[in-house]
Amino acid sequence: MLDLAFVRGNLEFVEERLKTRGGEAAALLGDFRSLDDARRQRITESEQLKAQRNRLSEEVARLRKAGQDATALQEETRSMKQRLEALDNAASEAESEMRALLERIPNLPHESVPAGASADDNVEVKSWGRLPEFDFAPKPHWELGESLGILDFERAAKLSGARFAVYRGAGARLERALASFMLDQHTGAHGYTEVLPPFMVNSKSLYGTGQLPKFADDLFHCEEYEPGVYKDNDHWLIPTAEVPVTNLYRDEVVDLAEGPISLTAYTPCFRAEAGAYGKDVRGLIRQHQFQKVELVKFTRPEDSYAEHENLTAHAESILEKLGLPYRRMLLCGGDMGFSAAKTYDLEVWLPGQGLYREISSCSNFEAFQARRANIRYRPAGQSKTEFVHTLNGSALAIGRTWLAVIENYQQPNGSVRIPDILVPYMGGMEVIR
Repeated sequence: MLDLAFVRGNLEFVEERLKTRGGEAAALLGDFRSLDDARRQRITESEQLKAQRNRLSEEVARLRKAGQDATALQEETRSMKQRLEALDNAASEAESEMRALLERIPNLPHESVPAGASADDNVEVKSWGRLPEFDFAPKPHWELGESLGILDFERAAKLSGARFAVYRGAGARLERALASFMLDQHTGAHGYTEVLPPFMVNSKSLYGTGQLPKFADDLFHCEEYEPGVYKDNDHWLIPTAEVPVTNLYRDEVVDLAEGPISLTAYTPCFRAEAGAYGKDVRGLIRQHQFQKVELVKFTRPEDSYAEHENLTAHAESILEKLGLPYRRMLLCGGDMGFSAAKTYDLEVWLPGQGLYREISSCSNFEAFQARRANIRYRPAGQSKTEFVHTLNGSALAIGRTWLAVIENYQQPNGSVRIPDILVPYMGGMEVIR
């Protein structure tokens, strides 16, 4: 969430930054400005009325001291009291409406973020790896997976409906191998601490990271949701480990004297995909349940953009060690997530489909999430606390990494070669036949 005082005092700047996200985001400030004008007017009227009431009170005291009748003036001051209460209530109501509106205003894009309305306006800033060449027509992962007997969509649909998958045999082993490999890299080479959080969270946790109230329809909720009510004892299935891991420090003051706090977690993720009807209906791209290894950092504001580059590089290293060609895209304002100030997407090459697909999203949220979740730190030499900056990134989405391995390492006879670095995690298996 943006700082109310900052938005109020810098409306033109905020509006300009929000325009890089598109017209809808900037339009919200029109309502904010109207509410703030109404609030200021009520406060001004209240202050004027209080000054007038004080003068009348002094006149009442003078008349009574002189033994004169002050009844009329006393009645007037009583009526002023009612008008003052109404003005103060109106000002408070406008303030509450402004705060509620602020919950729906996205983060301000960093100055390095290009303006744009969609993914077509994203900017490629890096590419890695040579695209594989085949002397046969490469197949998509859903054909390979079913022919190898390692992927079963039909039985998954029987169990749970569309957008679910069952992994079998070496397919299940590969999923597990990828998760173990990623966690070993992040905890060993990159210095993250592994955590295993709950897979269900309360509304306050989803509010803290920005999923509520705006994106309730994209989530799986275990009981009826009341808009604006953030309970401690209701339950939602997590859409990403970002939610529970970031909220570990909700309403706390963290110690950043030794540098950023870096955490990693492997969890299932559950998404309703409410706005994705008809998209990516084949394969593993858009599932209601998938697994992911997540990276989360808590940093001082002055360190956050350097740490954003580090976190993104950590995600990229997984793709490079697996030998999977990818590109890094700087997202434009209109394609960024609600809470992000700057985002890099990593897109992996899928030869069976002949295109790049997002496999990781690495974002700096600055203080946006920390302000909502009340996560602070104490700068050196200061008694006053400030909000931390939070960052997170997928490193990586397991299902999409799985399908990228299957498609990039397919062989002419329909088998799939295991990347060398995963062979020990596969119990020595080098080929899936």
